Amino acid sequence: MDEPIRVLVAKPGLDGHDRGAKVVAAALRDAGMEVIYGGLHQTPDAIVQMAVQEDVDVVGLSILSGAHMTLFPKVKELLDAAGAENVLLTGGGIISPDDMAGLEKLGVGKLFGPGSRLADLVDYIRAEVGQRRTAAGSA
Repeated sequence: MDEPIRVLVAKPGLDGHDRGAKVVAAALRDAGMEVIYGGLHQTPDAIVQMAVQEDVDVVGLSILSGAHMTLFPKVKELLDAAGAENVLLTGGGIISPDDMAGLEKLGVGKLFGPGSRLADLVDYIRAEVGQRRTAAGSA
């Protein structure tokens, strides 16, 4: 990959706990990615607007509030509507395996819960973005 991977890390909704999101943002930056930290209390509309303006490859949502079954689908819907359907939507938080499977069926990428290895997240993003860039280049 010639261009660095651009990632927006955002905290949607009313969840005010951002330590994990900041740790993830730092790990992605340390892995050579360009990271935009969207901050706390963002609406899905604002997140998608930032993603489009910043021309990101990835949107990573950190959700600890339990609203993941509402917020992930809304962000995915808005990304698709904005013509950013090739942007990887991933993230993490307190999300049950059943909910992770349901979100995956809606087009959300792999989700990472507490205790996930940062290296696994970095590897996943690199692989997914590489595949998406290759597919976009051959289209």
